[in-house]
Parts: sequence; C-alpha cells; structure tokens
Amino acid sequence: MKVAVVIPTYNEEKDIVKCLLSVMDQTHPIDIVVVDDGSTDHTVTKIRELRMGTSNIQLFTQSHCGPAAARNWGASKIQADIYVFIDADMTIDSRFVEVLVKPIEEGKTNGTFTKEEYVANWENVWARCWNINQGIYQKRRIPWNYPDKAPVFRAILAREFNKVGGFTEGIGYTDDWTLSKKLHYQATVTAAICFHNNPDSLRDVFQQAQWIGRNEFLNKSILRRLLNLFRYSFINAIIIGFIKSTIAQTPAFLIFKLVYDAGVTSGIISNLSGSRNK
Repeated sequence: MKVAVVIPTYNEEKDIVKCLLSVMDQTHPIDIVVVDDGSTDHTVTKIRELRMGTSNIQLFTQSHCGPAAARNWGASKIQADIYVFIDADMTIDSRFVEVLVKPIEEGKTNGTFTKEEYVANWENVWARCWNINQGIYQKRRIPWNYPDKAPVFRAILAREFNKVGGFTEGIGYTDDWTLSKKLHYQATVTAAICFHNNPDSLRDVFQQAQWIGRNEFLNKSILRRLLNLFRYSFINAIIIGFIKSTIAQTPAFLIFKLVYDAGVTSGIISNLSGSRNK
C-alpha cells in the first residue's frame, strides 16, 4: 500500500533535519510531505537545503493556522492509501513506518499508534522534569501500562481519514484526538519505536505550558477554567513541586513546576480574554 508521511512544522529549525533524515531512512517505501505552518525562523531554509539531494520530500507552506490545518493540507496534497503523522521534533527508528502500518496493510485495523515512544533529550534536566510532571519517572514518553487502544492515530487508512474530513482545526492542544472522536473508534497499539524531544529550557517549558493553558480548556466552561486557575496557582505549584521533586530526587523540579504552572496560568488567562495559541 502507498504510504505518505505528513510532517507539520512551525519554528523547528533545531530539529527538522534530524527528523527528516530519520524519515528518509525507512525500510518501507514512503512519500514525505512537509507543511510549514508559517515558521518565522530558518525551518523552511533547512528543509529546502535538504531537498536539494532528494526528490522524495514535498514541501508546502501556509500561514500560521495550527498543526491540524497543516496535517490536513499535507494529506490533501498527495495520493496515498495510508497516512502517517509525525511531529517535526521526533526521530524515528528505521522500521518505524514498516511496523506502524503492517497491521493496517494486513487488514487487522484501520489505524495504529505506538507506546514505544521515548524521550530523545533525556540527559537534559528540564526534559526529565517534563516527564516527572506527568508522573512518568523513566525515559518513556508513554507509560508501559498505557492501554492498547488510544485516541491518537500515528497511522490511518486514507479513506477513513478523508471520510470525516481529517482533523478538526482550531481545537488546539488535543486536536490530534479529533479523528477518534469523529470516527468513534481508537487506534491499535504497535511496537514501532520513535523518539520525541521534551521541552529542554525553562523558556520552552513556559511557552509550551502557555500553549497548553490557552488550548486545553478552550471548550470548557468559564467555571472550569476558573477552577483550573486555582489548580495551577503558586501555592499548589509549591506543594506539588516539593513532593514530586522529593520523590524523583530531582530538586530542579520545584523550579520547573513554578515555571510550568505559571505558563499554564498565563495561557488560561489569555483564553478567558478570548485569545489562544495555534
């Protein structure tokens, strides 16, 4: 079956070359579609430089509309039987696509995901703190006991994707859950191996948390958003930060937690004022 890998990018100049090199090294034949979502750094330049040595990468650009819109745009630009969606700050094992699409090609499922996702920058203390904040005290991005079904599709039959109009745009943080909601079923687990960067500076932590705050509670009630302002308050950050830093024996987590919760709070306030991130 013809497989297309779709990669949305937005200010990913640090990681996009490593990502694309790993995608180009797959054992399964693929087409690669990159959609730049209005980057303001050198992401597009780096992609174009890499493309000079290959005809296997198609590059499209759009104004900044968010990752869901970029994925949908990329999928609409290529004919394929299966779409594979990866993020620009990921690198993938050479058999990633092969393992991910095999159950689909065998007719066992319409879509798949993987639990074998690991933190690529584990040596960085803030990247480790990101995991600790999620209650994961090891290098895995997804806990080993995570269910074998998930609402996030890494690979899906094109006809299934197209019949529901792709991802719902404008949702924000959980836009990659929208396929499952519209299809009324979840992805099936595989053992495809990939690596994903966690935010690795306090600035990145704050910005990512701010984006989460602006988008995660977008469709929640005003009361729910106000309650979350308390949940991510300075006092709670101190208490939870101290407890988890002790459990993980990572004193830096207390600083991380203060920065993270400040970012989420900033995002929620922006959300309440009517603005949000893409």
